[in-house]
Amino acid sequence: MANIVNLDRVSKGYAAGQLLDEVSLGLDDNDRVGVVGLNGAGKSTLLKLLTKSIEPDTGRVTHRRDLRVVALPQTLDLPPGATVRDVVVGSAWLPEAFAAEHEWAGDAGVRSVLAGLGMPDLGLDAPVAPMSGGERRRVALAALLIRESDLLILDEPTNHLDISGINWLAAHLLRRRGALVVVTHDRWFLDAVATTTWEVAEGTVRAYEGGYAAWTLARAERARIEAAAEARRQNLLRKEIAWLRRGPPARTSKPRFRIEAANALIADVPPVRDQVSLQRLATARLGKQVYELDDVSVNLGTRSLLDHVTWNIGPGDRIGLVGANGAGKSTLLRVLTGSLAPDSGQVRTGQTVKPAFLSQELHELPLQLRVLEAVEEVARRVTLGDRELSAAQLAELFGFSGARVWTPVADLSGGEKRRLQLLRLLAAEPNVLLLDEPTNDLDIDTLAALEDLLDSWPGTVIVASHDRYLVERVCDTVVAMYGDGKVTDLPGGVDEYLAKLGAAPATPGAPAAARQPAPVKSADGGMSAGELRAAKKELARLERLVGKLEQREASLHEQLATHATDYEKVAALDAELRELQAERAATEEAWLELAERIPEA
Repeated sequence: MANIVNLDRVSKGYAAGQLLDEVSLGLDDNDRVGVVGLNGAGKSTLLKLLTKSIEPDTGRVTHRRDLRVVALPQTLDLPPGATVRDVVVGSAWLPEAFAAEHEWAGDAGVRSVLAGLGMPDLGLDAPVAPMSGGERRRVALAALLIRESDLLILDEPTNHLDISGINWLAAHLLRRRGALVVVTHDRWFLDAVATTTWEVAEGTVRAYEGGYAAWTLARAERARIEAAAEARRQNLLRKEIAWLRRGPPARTSKPRFRIEAANALIADVPPVRDQVSLQRLATARLGKQVYELDDVSVNLGTRSLLDHVTWNIGPGDRIGLVGANGAGKSTLLRVLTGSLAPDSGQVRTGQTVKPAFLSQELHELPLQLRVLEAVEEVARRVTLGDRELSAAQLAELFGFSGARVWTPVADLSGGEKRRLQLLRLLAAEPNVLLLDEPTNDLDIDTLAALEDLLDSWPGTVIVASHDRYLVERVCDTVVAMYGDGKVTDLPGGVDEYLAKLGAAPATPGAPAAARQPAPVKSADGGMSAGELRAAKKELARLERLVGKLEQREASLHEQLATHATDYEKVAALDAELRELQAERAATEEAWLELAERIPEA
């Protein structure tokens, strides 16, 4: 290993505040680094410092001599008159110094990369000017991937890629030589490609060995250590305050250094990190019928987005909807909400269904209002558990505290607008959530909070997403749309979806020849891949149910203690408790039986 980039006590700030404060980092020639952090923490600024596209306020950034660095920024400026060939192979975007000499640089190789990124039919002579922002971004990414470089820096490369494209990109980067630094909110991708994680927070950068899973465990351990240190500090603080509060005569004789030490303890309280605590609000009662699609078709010109689809969705279903861009996922969700009428067939909606649709579009937000006004437009008071909250209190729970509630919606960041959009939906007390790419613009901490909220959601959830981690985390079943107008059940989940596309899975550390589609049969208990996937989903569902039953049981014990002298009430509660304990025992037995069939569970 050889060092290629060094940051020595680098600081960088803007008018809004200091982003990085005396950061020192080193990068070796074979490092693969994932960069994570809250929106606005300074991740993109760190990448610009690494490329030397901006200068630090203080400190120094040094590169190895003749270091070749290429980068995909968040915003692109491609020449308007250029073609795909000019950008990818030529020097229309990247200078001649980065000539495409890689084996991928031939026409066939370029087409292979474009196909991997989800644009198999894009001609090399196609102009880039009329393309969408997502298409231009993928063309620029292709230009970087076919070039040899010592350091490849990517800022949110998975944006505008579907699950298959993300899988292909991960596999491609694992085969690539050279160092890699990538900012991403896609946790599956982070785990697949990164061997080191840099967390940008509170003006500093902490380095962790491993990808997202290792970083999560390390951060949890750090939080545990900090909590233990804070507990010791609080104990000492209580003693010091008790000592200072003794009678006035004693106070005049207290040694000055003791008083100063106590004051330092009181003052030395670290600032509370701006955490988002998404909470499940009250939901309307959901009946037995949710949605029934009977022979539904939707056409767009000569193309059939939905082709005689028959599909039933029941109460409590948790469905992940996957498919390529343009396959019809958003169309299907709009048909379910009633905002798009089918060309033929019938959609029956349960009488008690109260849906909330989180679309990909942020223009649904009232940009002319302030945050608090936007919340009050939906509900001035909401119910959270056994509490009633005002709109201002609800906004604070979703991370809009203090003066932030008076910020114009138009001035919010993309992640804040997404969070406000979700807040407004939940405030209406829906019982069915239809989420179209809900992870767009959300940082990793907010994604974790969203998943925690969905874990306890009592209604029906349908999630259309390219975020594999989210789909596998919160959904019990997965269905796919392959662009043929059908809705296909996938007992094997995302792995089955990729296998049907013929996509080799990205396996960290595995040689290219070893990255083949998952076998049809699994050695685990003789189950097929689909059966194993379904069993694991059922196991997760049973675990959630056991947790809910344990909470209800604890609540009943508390009620029994409260009403100990009311014999009639105690008898009713005791009967309910016995019934609950029987249900819990049966659920635990089912869990144990299923767990024995899945060795790794």
